[in-house]
Amino acid sequence: MEPTDTTVERGSGNVFADLGFPDADAHLVKADLVSRIDDIVRGRGLTQTEAARLLGLSQPDVSRLLRGDFREYSLERLFRLLNALGRDIDIVIRQPRSAEGARLRIAAAEPA
Repeated sequence: MEPTDTTVERGSGNVFADLGFPDADAHLVKADLVSRIDDIVRGRGLTQTEAARLLGLSQPDVSRLLRGDFREYSLERLFRLLNALGRDIDIVIRQPRSAEGARLRIAAAEPA
């Protein structure tokens, strides 16, 4: 087997930005919110049908959401799904933490 030249490039921490998606920060936040929804559903041992009933969605919609098909979901709708699962949502607006500028971020006060 011949050695190949492989270039490794460190990611930015946001795969959506690395792939050139517009609104990459919003995509990353949505992915984080969906991951938290999935953690809560799994942590409670809910079936997708039970989760669908709680969330006001169909089971196929829950399946698509938990598989990462969340493009059609707004941040507000994901917040409402977390509320339906008994989670509070706090939005904090502040000065940027770094010289890189303002960003969207999610922080959890407690585990799912």
